[in-house]
Amino acid sequence: MVQGRVVYALLLREILTRYGRHNIGFLWLFVEPMLFTTGVTVLWTLTEALHGSSLPIVAFALTGYSSVLLWRNMPARCIGAIDPNLALMYHRNVRAIDIFLARVLLEAGGATISFVTLSLFYIYIGWLDPPADILTVAGGWVMIAWFGAALGMFLGALSEKSEMVERLWHPISYLAFPLSGAAFMVDALPPAARKYILYVPMVNGVEIVREGYFGEQVRVHYDFFYLLACCVGLTWLALSQVAVVNRGVTPE
Repeated sequence: MVQGRVVYALLLREILTRYGRHNIGFLWLFVEPMLFTTGVTVLWTLTEALHGSSLPIVAFALTGYSSVLLWRNMPARCIGAIDPNLALMYHRNVRAIDIFLARVLLEAGGATISFVTLSLFYIYIGWLDPPADILTVAGGWVMIAWFGAALGMFLGALSEKSEMVERLWHPISYLAFPLSGAAFMVDALPPAARKYILYVPMVNGVEIVREGYFGEQVRVHYDFFYLLACCVGLTWLALSQVAVVNRGVTPE
């Protein structure tokens, strides 16, 4: 498949451009998120952060902050992605969606490798028990990745029309962190607040991941079909905007 090879080539180019061949090179793809997650784990542990659950703080940092890196980094990499790759658009097989796909796949891969590696390490040293249901963890992780990819391509396409998208995304992404479910369990919130916090798509994904990770140790709240509808709707918006951008791009 031609487009598959195009995306693969763009993926390799992105890795070399971003990480180079020096020091540990490609390993930074997942070492960087691992360092972030480990740093947050240590910080939360030292400060004895409250997270509304009897679960170990390490478990919360891993399942929570790893999910944040998954959905938040994709839009950051897609915004403004077309301009530095305009020269590549001269080739008829390279389209805007290929550039976005290469970037979201790279971010998803790095976050996933980091999450799996840290999980195995923490389980090995006794900080975590093995996941209760790996398939549920994988399902929740895929849904968060889908949401992040769709959001990334949508904002990436909009950023080609206005510079305000990039300026607004950074503060919005930081404001969204405390609402994303990374640092709390929905069950710990007042009953009246649970209904409203579940309108935040990422919260549903994090709750699914934690259900798979901790099983009966936790009581989770989520609406899978709402999350699915958000992903489908956002994907449709993203693809429509990417198509508009693709028609308007003038290769260098």
